[in-house]
Amino acid sequence: MNQPLAYVHPQAKIARNVVIEPFVTIHKNVEVGEGTWIGSNVTIMEGARIGKNVRIFPGAVISAIPQDLKFDGEETTAEIGDNTTIREFVTVNRGTNANDKTVVGSNCLLMAYVHVAHDCIIGKNCILANAVNLAGHINIDDFAIVGGLSAVHQFVNIGAHVMISGGSLVRKDVPPFTKAARDPLSFAGINSIGLRRRGYSSEKINEIQDIYRIIFNKNLNVSQAIAFIEAEMPATTERDEILSFISSSKRGIMKGYSFREK
Repeated sequence: MNQPLAYVHPQAKIARNVVIEPFVTIHKNVEVGEGTWIGSNVTIMEGARIGKNVRIFPGAVISAIPQDLKFDGEETTAEIGDNTTIREFVTVNRGTNANDKTVVGSNCLLMAYVHVAHDCIIGKNCILANAVNLAGHINIDDFAIVGGLSAVHQFVNIGAHVMISGGSLVRKDVPPFTKAARDPLSFAGINSIGLRRRGYSSEKINEIQDIYRIIFNKNLNVSQAIAFIEAEMPATTERDEILSFISSSKRGIMKGYSFREK
């Protein structure tokens, strides 16, 4: 850890076996867990809470103050979970008093040039591909994947096990287990490949598929679809997760896909 070409504030809490490369700057009120590697020219600012075995590549800036004009210097954090990889020039801003923290969960991969704005909460095992940009107050649940060059509107929620196509403009909530593509962003099926990789049975995948057929392909509005599913389909963990996500959506969910005449 004794790297003469790096600056580490004497009040920063650096665990054992942390590797700090040349030209790193670590401010006060920072905590870094064991086994973490911090590449050259990384800047870690006040309020950073970095877990164990994290890898942070050159040029990243963690826990800079929010790009929010309402921010008034309140003490907040930016938290990075264990075993997460943060590639080159990623920026993760700390929270505001609205949420007090920005969180990137464990076992995530944030590829180069990703931006995570204030008060975002990203779950575990998520992948944000190159140059994904998240506005403030976004929630992304576990195992979600967002394709490169996508931009996500503030306050959007993205469900677990979602796959979003590269280059997407995400203005509406994306329910769990789905694929989202096209412009405007629309339902493109369920993420069956991802679900199989994570141990979901064919029976469970078919159940999820049947639920989304009712929601998107049965010519029902959202309230009617929810009522139909509750009446006709037995309660399961997945059914209830989908219905809870949709019922609590404030921005509304993405569109169903309809074929257009050319």
